[in-house]
Amino acid sequence: MILGVTGGIGSGKSAATDHLHQLGVTIVDADVCARIVVEPGRPALEAIFSHFGEHLKAANGSLDRAALRQIIFSDSSQKAWLEALLHPLIREEIQGQLQDAKGPYVVLSSPLLFETQQSELCDQVLVIDVDEVTQKQRTASRDGVSSDQVDAIMAAQLARKKRLDKADYVIDNSGTIEQLHNALQQFHEALIQREVS
Repeated sequence: MILGVTGGIGSGKSAATDHLHQLGVTIVDADVCARIVVEPGRPALEAIFSHFGEHLKAANGSLDRAALRQIIFSDSSQKAWLEALLHPLIREEIQGQLQDAKGPYVVLSSPLLFETQQSELCDQVLVIDVDEVTQKQRTASRDGVSSDQVDAIMAAQLARKKRLDKADYVIDNSGTIEQLHNALQQFHEALIQREVS
């Protein structure tokens, strides 16, 4: 069984999947897969340098993600070009990792699970949820970004209501990390019971 886990930026999706990993669940992380497909020597990285310019190449030959992010958040056509290049490659990497995963269930963790149709790879979806004010506060303090940058990131993600409407399960993460861990423990145990029975 493949469980998709998603949530808006600052929702605590990473904290949730980290805890599920501690409980023994295999995690396939779409963000990690996205980094793999643009590693030095990969065709996608060369295509990015060819399209956007060598100024996006860091000293070690890797991608300067911050510089690329500035370009794509200010130019929707460039963002569309990049997504057309990367999304099929990321999906292929995700599918390979999901096929290799073991256990009663595996988690596909993705901030853009619905937006990139990665939810089609999942049997069920868990959304980690907080209100939008909390999202902004957590993201600004964690990442040191402006509220305008947080707004731009949130605008690129599915609206909270739509994300919640698409969820099979929702865990509210507006409390403490201990409360999140307790909710995940209960969820995990219930899911294991369902999968083995």
